[in-house]
Amino acid sequence: MQADANNPAAEARAIDWLIRQRDPAFADWDSFADWLAEDPGHVAIYDAVASLDQDLEALPRTPARSAMPMQSEQPRRPSRRAWFGGAVAAAFVGVIGFSGLNLFGDPNRIETAAGEHRTVTLADGSKIEINGGSVVEIDTDRPRFARLESGEAMFHVVHREGDPFVVETGSDRIVDLGTAFNVVRRARQTSVAVSEGVVLYNPDRDNVRVVAGKGIEAHDGDSGAPAVRDVDIASVGGWRTGLLVYNGTPLPVVAEDLKRTAGMQVSVAPDASGVSFRGALIVDNDRARTIADLAALSGTRAERQGDGWILTR
Repeated sequence: MQADANNPAAEARAIDWLIRQRDPAFADWDSFADWLAEDPGHVAIYDAVASLDQDLEALPRTPARSAMPMQSEQPRRPSRRAWFGGAVAAAFVGVIGFSGLNLFGDPNRIETAAGEHRTVTLADGSKIEINGGSVVEIDTDRPRFARLESGEAMFHVVHREGDPFVVETGSDRIVDLGTAFNVVRRARQTSVAVSEGVVLYNPDRDNVRVVAGKGIEAHDGDSGAPAVRDVDIASVGGWRTGLLVYNGTPLPVVAEDLKRTAGMQVSVAPDASGVSFRGALIVDNDRARTIADLAALSGTRAERQGDGWILTR
């Protein structure tokens, strides 16, 4: 049985979904899809809410009126559509502020909050696992393409003869021939590590071949191709299971990774910013334990600082 198009409960639920989806940490897409699938009427109601939301700011402003009607003026009962639109506006004003609405941005732009992990499956069967604090753009007209604007992602690419998968980040292009590899885009730096198969880094410029068990770190503006280095295959994309492995990595980079992967607020004091870290960190449910391990292994001291920690010598 289809849902009644004038279903207050379904309307309220649709408004709730829209509000929740404004949270960058929202990840309950499966439940949302289940709700839509419960009844064909839910899709129509959700679309109506979305349309109303887009139209609200386009409505003309009306002069303020007296709170009490004149004796000759009978209060009018608002139409259902007017009441519904007002309810949507009130709900959004209470949560995010009316001027901040942008619920229906580019659906091809995926942005994760710190500590949030998300997986996207593309039309060709390839899969992108996105770490926290990251921005990935896909293109429905180019199913064999993705752009990592910032952050980190693990790519699992389905091989297609003569149709390579291309990942862009910064000014770099990574062409994949059917493999699994991890990409990190930091400020003016790109890191690539391959766990399966082979990728080509900037084939039209540097043409660096990176096979399984190898990786590169390239800095914007460097002259010459980046050097290929050994990596531990088991640690490639280890952030997905809470394993972070380093070999001479500056502490500020480790702190950045902890924020992205686990949402942990870690700062590094100037006297410790030059410390290089070697070792493996397990992101424990007890974040204090993870910080204690990092301090012990790096020869630093961890102190609480607000909601996070600071590392000092």
